Amino acid sequence: MSCGINIKEKNILVNEVESVKNHFAPDKRTALFNIDVLSGSSSFTLVGESNLPNAVDSLKAVLHKKGIKVEDHIKILPSLELNGKTRAVINISVANLRSNPKHSAELATQAILGTAVNVLKNEGDWYLIQTPDDYLAWVDAGGIQLMNEDELLEWTVAKKIMFTKTYGHAYNTIDEEGIVSDLVAGNLIKLLNEEEGYYKVEFPDGRKAFVLKEESNDYNIWLSNLDFDADSLIATSKTLMGVPYLWGGTSTKGVDCSGFTKTIYYLNGMVIPRDASQQVHAGKSIDSIADFSKLGKGDLLFFGRKATDSTAEKVVHVGMWIGDNQFIHSSNMVRISSVDKESPNYDGFNVGRYLRAKRILNIEDKNIINLKKADKIID
Repeated sequence: MSCGINIKEKNILVNEVESVKNHFAPDKRTALFNIDVLSGSSSFTLVGESNLPNAVDSLKAVLHKKGIKVEDHIKILPSLELNGKTRAVINISVANLRSNPKHSAELATQAILGTAVNVLKNEGDWYLIQTPDDYLAWVDAGGIQLMNEDELLEWTVAKKIMFTKTYGHAYNTIDEEGIVSDLVAGNLIKLLNEEEGYYKVEFPDGRKAFVLKEESNDYNIWLSNLDFDADSLIATSKTLMGVPYLWGGTSTKGVDCSGFTKTIYYLNGMVIPRDASQQVHAGKSIDSIADFSKLGKGDLLFFGRKATDSTAEKVVHVGMWIGDNQFIHSSNMVRISSVDKESPNYDGFNVGRYLRAKRILNIEDKNIINLKKADKIID
């Protein structure tokens, strides 16, 4: 009988763990709640880890209310083994973030120079980090400069420049003798002073360099000049024409479909979710019946598998409307396609799997960060 009760209680416990996980961490890409239940001779033990202390507290409160006793061996992240170095800043032009702590693992996403991230734990020379759009992934030690809260605050409040050219370099001298690093659009670097058409800058790890003024801008000036205009989005998107498709890419070195739309919006002062299946939940619904006359420049078009009686809708691709029956997207490379059957660049494949369109530009939404109102990308 006691064995039966034990199994019944364990099933209840497992179900409660799953219920809390579904409530607090429905998307494993952006929240960590990996809890298992172990059976002992006289009690149950909760093991695993989470970066959501409120979720763990909620689980324990539910179990207490149901009279289920457990031993709590859950590790709350950030790990104490980090010794307070729970923040970091991306230290190279583009850091490749992996799904597991090894270079052979899938490229989950990227983060660019100057981006502040949370550090949750480490395994050898790899660190599990969370980006400003809440994405969880692993980065090798060379991609970040570890910091404590005070060091990050110092970085955050320092004056910076934003690199605005698609691709370029930071140099050792104003004579461009020697390269300190490559740079991509959107990189943020600490500003020290100005010299003869150059900004003297400092990288998160303390490296000094010079960046051409004509290829960059004072970050605060760039921010104040943002006008959130659809034509600016289109102009930015066309600077990436021909950039190769890269699964997991979110930089001008290479982009996947959602990395492309994310990059376009970031370079125009907005941080949107990482993946197409996340972006589709942001903004305002515009169309779901392929009435392209409703679309405005800058609207995002989503493609995939339509819902059926037995399967859910699945979003697998995204592009941006640029007017004249055309959208720009990353497919093999960044290209422009048309929804007009008479056009030479008609994209029948994607038109055939069109799902819906959403408006992101100038829409108030918790999933959209306006950098003028909340400078989250660097704090």
